[in-house]
Amino acid sequence: MIYPARPLRIFGFLVALMFCLGSPARAQIVAIGASNVAGRGVSSSDAWPAQLQGMLAAKGRNVHVTNAGINGDTNAGMLARLDSAVPEGTRIVLLDRYGGGWNARRLGQGDQNAELAAIEAKLRSRHIRVIPMWWNAVLRNYLQPDHIHFTVEGHRLVAAHMLPSVASAVR
Repeated sequence: MIYPARPLRIFGFLVALMFCLGSPARAQIVAIGASNVAGRGVSSSDAWPAQLQGMLAAKGRNVHVTNAGINGDTNAGMLARLDSAVPEGTRIVLLDRYGGGWNARRLGQGDQNAELAAIEAKLRSRHIRVIPMWWNAVLRNYLQPDHIHFTVEGHRLVAAHMLPSVASAVR
């Protein structure tokens, strides 16, 4: 015996499941770097990658920004973990070009320019667009008491300055 309501229930379930899961992000973005990407000293929702994702959503961009920042990381560390931190399907990487080099110089390690060039070359070979993290001397006015890590307002400033270039890259 055929139950006509059964196909309708299955169809309804599948539609409901699609709404529960949400629509897939059109672009995968990964922010990679050291502690000022990770958000040391602020909540994860206040770190600039999360703030940038919120700003992009407010502009109608359906994207997910993954925060792959690690406190104390170096350029060599970023290079070593690049494949695991930047999964297949990533279209854009927001690259911290300063924190990892600062940490490595502090520790007396490596050739920072060569390591950054290797990171960028590897990403470009995967056809991933690289957008450097915005840095400016004005950020010195937005540091925590350690004089190294951004305040919530500093993270907001970074996200706001990166917003135009990232928004245009995900059109």
